[in-house]
Amino acid sequence: MIVSLSCCQLSANNNDSALATLSQQLNQAHGQVVYIDFWASWCIPCRQSFPWLNKMQAQYQPHGFKVLSINLDHSRALADEFLKQIPANFPVIYDPKGEIARKYQLKGMPSSFIVNRQGEIVSAHVGFNAEKQQSYEQEISALLTPAAANN
Repeated sequence: MIVSLSCCQLSANNNDSALATLSQQLNQAHGQVVYIDFWASWCIPCRQSFPWLNKMQAQYQPHGFKVLSINLDHSRALADEFLKQIPANFPVIYDPKGEIARKYQLKGMPSSFIVNRQGEIVSAHVGFNAEKQQSYEQEISALLTPAAANN
């Protein structure tokens, strides 16, 4: 499946839809491995995933890795409060209407998708814990290897 969406938080005040913002972000990230993370302030595993996502972004960004996150809270204030407690060192796209969530047919929270350098979704995940974290990191690392970059 080729991803033809664009992502990124950027600003809730712009006239672009969340879906258009995601598409723009994905287009800008073409050629990189992208981890798309869906989260909400009420999601307990999301609180555990953010420090890991920050670490992954810092560790793998020089190798062509990017995290994009989509917040699904109906209230921006709830998301902002979450981010005060657990900051994100990656773009956050606000999707209070669930536009992107419908497009990606989410099955639970948190949900994530890994997009390869060719712009294809290569895996989808639901949930987050230490065991899954290790598995997700192995997938990302494999996609960042020079052999994977040439495919």
